[in-house]
Amino acid sequence: MISATQVLFPERVYQCEANIQLIATHPERGCYVVTDRTPFHPVSHIWPDHPADRGTLVVNSQVHEVVDCLVGAVEQESGQLCVGADIPVKRDTPGWVFVVVHQLAETVDLPAGSKITLNVDEHYQLALSRGHSGGHLSSLALNKVLHHDFWRKDASRKDELGHYDFHSYAQTESRVTEDCSTDTYRIGKTLRKRGLNAADMIAALPAIAEQINRQLAAWCESGYQVDMRREGQALTDSRYWRCDLQEGEVVEIPCGGTHVRSLAEYAVLRVEFQLINEQELIMLTHSQPA
Repeated sequence: MISATQVLFPERVYQCEANIQLIATHPERGCYVVTDRTPFHPVSHIWPDHPADRGTLVVNSQVHEVVDCLVGAVEQESGQLCVGADIPVKRDTPGWVFVVVHQLAETVDLPAGSKITLNVDEHYQLALSRGHSGGHLSSLALNKVLHHDFWRKDASRKDELGHYDFHSYAQTESRVTEDCSTDTYRIGKTLRKRGLNAADMIAALPAIAEQINRQLAAWCESGYQVDMRREGQALTDSRYWRCDLQEGEVVEIPCGGTHVRSLAEYAVLRVEFQLINEQELIMLTHSQPA
């Protein structure tokens, strides 16, 4: 019976041996390989902000490029594999298990139980990790800077540091790339009614960016540790980004991506704003490795 994939990327494992559970061919997409465990992070079919890892799969000394890494779900009774947008069920649906699907351009023919080696591109994953953790930090810094001077009401939603959660209220899209996080915000009527002084905020964006960058520099200089709290080893078990910024409660954000282990991994972490119009704002968070 197919089991849920054990994921190793929260522990920064970049290579492992694994047993093949299932191989399925697709007339247009090549070959799908499902193993019992993997160091690869797949792109989510629900919130695809964090790209799939890159790397290789080694079968009998033959190296195959992993051209994509996806989320799949297997109906245990029939063995049917559904991938990405074709998944018809939610996680924890009885009779189904969620798996990591390694997509190859060419077909491999191996029986279930065969051992293979999986290798993740470490440098690429680390660049994505810096980008993703940087996005969490910049959103917290943004909320902190806006909290005292740009809200006229006591907004009910607050972030993990107790600040009005502009990021959560306004975010419409996020995207992680190498050493970068891109957050898109909508500043509409609803947000203004909640109490945001939007016009003042827009006028003050250069000063806000400067204050955010000072805060990010201070956090990175302190080198605070980051860890991933896990509720289990399976792909669909909840994971949380945790960092004690020494500002009250430990920050804990639900997140399934890959991340840095310490803010000392950043030489530079800074933001810039792109104002598209009075209702759409983009925050770019750039990082450089230490």
